[in-house]
Amino acid sequence: MTPRWPSALWVVRHGQSAGNVARDAADAAGDFRIALDHRDVDVPLSRLGEEQSRALGEWFAEGEENGRPEIMLASPYLRSIQTAEIFRKAGGCDADEKICVDERLREKEFGILDGLTHRGIEATHPEQAEFRKLLGKFYHRPPGGESWCDVILRLRSLLDTVSLHYGGRRVMIVAHQVVVLCLRTIIENLGEKEILAIDREGDVANCAITEYRFDPAKGRDGNLVLSRYNVTPPMTGEVPVTREPDAMVAARG
Repeated sequence: MTPRWPSALWVVRHGQSAGNVARDAADAAGDFRIALDHRDVDVPLSRLGEEQSRALGEWFAEGEENGRPEIMLASPYLRSIQTAEIFRKAGGCDADEKICVDERLREKEFGILDGLTHRGIEATHPEQAEFRKLLGKFYHRPPGGESWCDVILRLRSLLDTVSLHYGGRRVMIVAHQVVVLCLRTIIENLGEKEILAIDREGDVANCAITEYRFDPAKGRDGNLVLSRYNVTPPMTGEVPVTREPDAMVAARG
């Protein structure tokens, strides 16, 4: 019988993006808005993000990770697709492996808060800043945007697809920080307090892996078990590890 879950599941945050860099600059300057020339979906990797993605691919190519992914899934956002493509080019998976883009893996949508810094939110939408304090980031949904619960809802559907089509396979997902945390919420059956405690420990590093392995002894029919969280590949030369929040800083607490 085909297992219900992949034999291995790696969830990867994209490499550092130009949006991460722009967010840092906006915070340092005390600006209300992050200076970007693109839609968030079109924000590319930074040069450092490209190097991080290459290092991740080379790490898997060396065979140190108990196998390379057989299935590649990615968010439709450019920075995630570029991370997956560079990973593949570096030998992280077969050169002819198709990168399956799935819109359910997209970044959390911020609605009217899109592109604003924390200072900008408090200045231009003080009522939303207050709602967020009252409700908490897990449940707060800005007008036109999503709460973490909304992201979890679409990711439950995504995991149903993974279970249906990729049982027994090695699967890699390349997406965003909130997606990594929300997938942990579903797979590990975590509550609001548990996942927010993990979030408060620190940002998910760019190109860090969260790894699950299938254990047939867990539960009635076997289950995915967390093997590693927020682990970055060895970086060569001057390629540093980065842990910036995503460009739309409303994702953070």
